[in-house]
Amino acid sequence: MNARHKIMWPGAVAGAVVLMAGACSGNAGGSEKANSQECVHVVDEGTGKTGEECLPIAPRSDRVDLIEPTFSNPTKITNPLHPTREVDQVIMGGQVDDAPFRTEVSLLPGTETITFDGKTVNALTQQYVAFSDGRIHEVALDRYAQADDGSVWYLGEDVFNYEDGVVADTEGTWQAGRDKAPAAMIMPADPREGDVYRPENLPGVVFEEVTVKAVDQTVDGPYGEINGAVTVRELHMDGSTEDKIFAPGYGEFSTGTANGELEAVSLAVPPDAKRGPLPDRLAVLDKAAHSAQDGEVTDGDLKAVQAAWTGYRDSDAVPDLLDKQMTRDLDTLAEAVGAGEQAEAHGAALRVAQNTTDLRLRYEPVRTVDLERFDMWARQLGIDAAARDEGAVAGDVTSLELAWERLRDDSAASAAVTADLREARDAADQKDAAVAGQVAPQLTEDIAKVQQG
Repeated sequence: MNARHKIMWPGAVAGAVVLMAGACSGNAGGSEKANSQECVHVVDEGTGKTGEECLPIAPRSDRVDLIEPTFSNPTKITNPLHPTREVDQVIMGGQVDDAPFRTEVSLLPGTETITFDGKTVNALTQQYVAFSDGRIHEVALDRYAQADDGSVWYLGEDVFNYEDGVVADTEGTWQAGRDKAPAAMIMPADPREGDVYRPENLPGVVFEEVTVKAVDQTVDGPYGEINGAVTVRELHMDGSTEDKIFAPGYGEFSTGTANGELEAVSLAVPPDAKRGPLPDRLAVLDKAAHSAQDGEVTDGDLKAVQAAWTGYRDSDAVPDLLDKQMTRDLDTLAEAVGAGEQAEAHGAALRVAQNTTDLRLRYEPVRTVDLERFDMWARQLGIDAAARDEGAVAGDVTSLELAWERLRDDSAASAAVTADLREARDAADQKDAAVAGQVAPQLTEDIAKVQQG
């Protein structure tokens, strides 16, 4: 999970540059120089222009990634600080650019093969999906493999940045072995204070240099303290920096601050999973959120979902970040309903429904929750199609496709959903909201058959 490089956090020294001592005669390629005078040039992320200045990179002697990794069993990723294989789904939340920010990070089925340096390595793929204000914002497919010494290596990512529901650019995409990009260490086997490594190392395209600032820390998790966390500082190719925390059992845990821009773990499974049936009051909240999302949001819908949230929160442990997010979104919903702003109310109701599916993840299998998310987006497709919101329709179809990438199988019921999605995609691409709206109820009907199967 490494698609956060475009987000500028508080405290980041955006555009700041510190010159290295000595001549800055290095190039901007991915090759390593054999002396301390290596220069990685600053790149303005806004314009893409490469400057003459050098980034303040660490001495080569501090680097722990200057090794030749061997991969005997690369998809058995057990590193506790980057447990790709051990975590099925992570929900992260917070705020970016003054908008609610939420991500779903999911382990996709199967493996991929990446060829670099004359070797072919099987890798696991994580799907990173970011929503800003409830709507699709960024997607990344991140590929990881574990070396025999226990270090985890980043083998590339496909990045899709969205504006108004459609792909605006794919900046940040790279792959080991392509355009001379090397495999890049993203987590040492046993990180120590002062260790330096580069999770991305194709200067001019992508670049990050990480320095471990503190180890053996204790952080507040969704349901209690977590010991053994690590804080690192990332240097980006525009000269900015940001701090991140990695926690055992979770991996990337937080970036930013609670009072500023933030992306942090709200809930992860299996670490936060709890055996047992879905609590009755959570089921009531889910039903109320469903009603608020569908059609015009009335004062009765608002009061029902507020009462359901209060009842559930008083009866069960709720992670602090999810509590804050739900409270914020319900406050926005109340303001919108009071002002008669249905468009704003629909947006807030969608976020309330998303939060509710996240809470269900503690008690239900990921597949069950993802099926509910798919149904939620099918309903939203009908709502946005009726409003003739072409950008929202396009984003809804993308959100459906991403959920389906985690769900699809070889069954006949699955084939029907795939056919529906193809029709919805064609309609969205042609900006035909009416046809997309006609597909929405069929998606709801067909996903119900998948759920039953």
